[in-house]
Amino acid sequence: MDAALEASAEGMRALWISLLVLAATAALQAAVVVLSGSVALLGDTLHNAADALTAIPLGIAFLLGRRPPTRRYTYGYGRAEDLAGVVVVLTIGASSAVAGYAALQRMAHPQPVAHLWTVAAAALIGFVGNELVARYRIRVGRRIGSAALVADGLHARTDGFTSLAVLLGAAGAGLGWTWADPAVGLLITVAILVVLWQAAREVWRRLMDAVDPELVATAEHALTHVPGVLAVGSVRLRWIGHRLRAECDVIVDAASTLVQAHDAAVRAEHALLHALPRLSGALVHPDPHPGDGVDHHAALAGHRSAPGL
Repeated sequence: MDAALEASAEGMRALWISLLVLAATAALQAAVVVLSGSVALLGDTLHNAADALTAIPLGIAFLLGRRPPTRRYTYGYGRAEDLAGVVVVLTIGASSAVAGYAALQRMAHPQPVAHLWTVAAAALIGFVGNELVARYRIRVGRRIGSAALVADGLHARTDGFTSLAVLLGAAGAGLGWTWADPAVGLLITVAILVVLWQAAREVWRRLMDAVDPELVATAEHALTHVPGVLAVGSVRLRWIGHRLRAECDVIVDAASTLVQAHDAAVRAEHALLHALPRLSGALVHPDPHPGDGVDHHAALAGHRSAPGL
């Protein structure tokens, strides 16, 4: 199976398994919310339900990513994953707004919480379900290089810890502190906002073509050991979905024939494919060694908008 399709299939499997686990968790918690009236548990339930629903845009993105490139979308549809990441961030933001509003309303109009032991059990169920989903999504997301799936995993992990916070609200309510439950609801809202920042930062970096600097260093190191490559010029990497693309310049002997320069470029791309496992392809531009004193890029001098471009 093609590596990109295999990665997409693995991502789809992670999404659907996560959806089933979180949907079951949210359904159990929702039933307890109806019985108890706990706004802290309501906030946790809303967040779990939102996390489950994010599987839908991510699933659509993975399906789109399998489509082959066209004359209009010449790089394919991998960027759909990054757009799905934006939807995930918006969903996190919406759930934080609803949870915060419910907590503030309950803070202004306190009400007793019923069935406290059931609320505590629902909180533990929420923690276990979210932690299992978080570990699975983060592991798969990092393995296939999907920033959106990793962001969704981080989202689920914080959901798990906020579920534990519901226990504090239940304990406070048991002591007669009517403000404990809405106070914990507000704490959960703050925790959701922290996840919102982390996920937004991850998705922003991907949309801005940011990569881990270590990947660039790995590519440069691989290129320096290619026979026929005398030096390495600029190296540019970008993510398209969960696959990498590379553009780089290498310096070759000015006396090389066209065939020899091409062979060096092919060897360079081959080395990059081995050094960067998620690399789908590279455009390698061989430059003659400048030792002959000739500016081989003179025709482009008036078209360069910034140094290094």
